[in-house]
Amino acid sequence: MLIRLMPPTMDILSRLLSLMPVAGRLDVRCHFGAPWRIEQPDADAREMRYHVLLSGSAVVEDAHGAPTELKAGDIVLFPSGGAHQLHDGSGAAPAPIDKRIEHGRTIESNHGDGDIADVLCGSFVLPAVPQRLLRENLPGRLVVSSAPKGGEVPERLVRLIDLLRDEALEAQPGSESLVNHLSGALFALTLRYASHTDAPPRGLLALAQRPRLQPAIDAMFDTPGKPWTLPELADLCHMSRATFARHFDEAIGRSAADVLTDIRMTLAGRLLAQGSQPVAEIGEYVGYQSDAAFQRGFKRHVGMTPAQWRSAARANG
Repeated sequence: MLIRLMPPTMDILSRLLSLMPVAGRLDVRCHFGAPWRIEQPDADAREMRYHVLLSGSAVVEDAHGAPTELKAGDIVLFPSGGAHQLHDGSGAAPAPIDKRIEHGRTIESNHGDGDIADVLCGSFVLPAVPQRLLRENLPGRLVVSSAPKGGEVPERLVRLIDLLRDEALEAQPGSESLVNHLSGALFALTLRYASHTDAPPRGLLALAQRPRLQPAIDAMFDTPGKPWTLPELADLCHMSRATFARHFDEAIGRSAADVLTDIRMTLAGRLLAQGSQPVAEIGEYVGYQSDAAFQRGFKRHVGMTPAQWRSAARANG
């Protein structure tokens, strides 16, 4: 028998992280003098790269908008997994890089004699579930500052970055494991503070400032197998169908039906990877009246059959 994975009172971020728990990994610490440049190719399918600028300044560039200047305390992550660059902004050829291992941690430095930048570079590692629910509802690039802004300082984020920096730089027992756990917490706090800004990103995080839509989101997460209609979801929010559709599109940029499909497929992918229930039973649980319909829908959404997904997820751990 399949059971509900999440209680009905969770906020949207808690629901997302419960369905798709994200781990963290610190890959390298970069200590550079200008001129310098960090080049990152496309990430692997289950990774999102991040950078924490501990000190100095930097410019980040990718395919998602104009170059953006980073200040000490800024965090940038790339939910789309796309290639990107960080550099000092001078346009000069970067100084050669030396790489060494200290206390099990990779350190990169150079001989640039300009302004110093200290950067932690890592990856958020996603679970073996279809990624569209997370990736397609977040921006391609997300920058969050832990520096004071408008008199408000996200103190938890500041403390977490301080602890992450200290553990990354000191050779204490258990530091490597602790840094990786702290990196996972960094993902959750980064998304939290992104959703609290005056202009939160479009997508699921934007719903944090639209509590009127919360009943519909609760319903889709709590009972994904119910054949929800747009009028039913609108009624839960005490809105007309047109008003509900407009609010949903303004917040997410996609229809409620699209998000419901993402939730269903994410849950189905997790159950396929972690459980032993028959495929048809999982399909029925997430709202498909026949095994054939689930098979078609899953392959269209994920790119492989449920059986292929289950085999691949288990083979990749």
